Amino acid sequence: MRTIVHLSDLHFGRIDYRLLGPLVGAVERAAPDVVAVSGDLTQRALPGEFREARAFLARLPGPQVVVPGNHDVPLTNFAARLLWPLENWCRYIGDDLAPFYQDEEIAVAGVNTARALVWKGGRINRGQAGRVFDRLCTLNPKVIRIVVSHHPFDLPAGHPEGDLVGRARMAMDQFARCRADIFLAGHLHVGYIAHTAERYRIHGHSALVVQAGTAISTRGRGEFNSFNVLRIAHPVVTVERVVWQLPAAGERGAFVASAGERFARGGDAWVAL
Repeated sequence: MRTIVHLSDLHFGRIDYRLLGPLVGAVERAAPDVVAVSGDLTQRALPGEFREARAFLARLPGPQVVVPGNHDVPLTNFAARLLWPLENWCRYIGDDLAPFYQDEEIAVAGVNTARALVWKGGRINRGQAGRVFDRLCTLNPKVIRIVVSHHPFDLPAGHPEGDLVGRARMAMDQFARCRADIFLAGHLHVGYIAHTAERYRIHGHSALVVQAGTAISTRGRGEFNSFNVLRIAHPVVTVERVVWQLPAAGERGAFVASAGERFARGGDAWVAL
């Protein structure tokens, strides 16, 4: 079995510092084989925010697959935004914008969907999709293939289509050919699970889309802070949502796991158990 902790939308610069210690403890208790962070480590891509994010990541277990989000690109410094949009990211977090982890049971491929020419939106290009394709297609069929991006490949009801990652259909066509199993994303600050077959209708392919809420930001958009824990024992995947529980008087708050949703691969689709 493999365990993946999925964090997203930390937004250092706009965080609730009370949650930092409990979050680190909750992640450690989950005993992850991999920690995946799907973007927006900072609020305004400032050096101080990146330093805080780097110190936080250093407190978490490894290995880690961490990708940028749109907030990790400068907003008001237009020269930096256009000429070197991820300079601070590369300086403080790392210069690998397509991180990859693989073992005998799982493969986790990170994709950078942050772009300088749009503030909120994101995009994946053909070269990035091809790189993921090359990494995943040669794997043993029993290896669960996971793609991590900031911008989502699917949306909950009521969200505008503009929140979808740009060129999603092109990328999904490629990913389907190498049977990508799970897509981890953030951006929406909403926990959500769906099946790609509902949107893309690609014959013979259906993957799970797992969205994470914001782990520690004050920008909750109506939801409590949360993160996901995925437990993978081929062919079954369990997704637990771990949610911040407000403290009672005189007590400390805590991250508490909800009942997990279980899925099993049945032929070409994931079936809820």
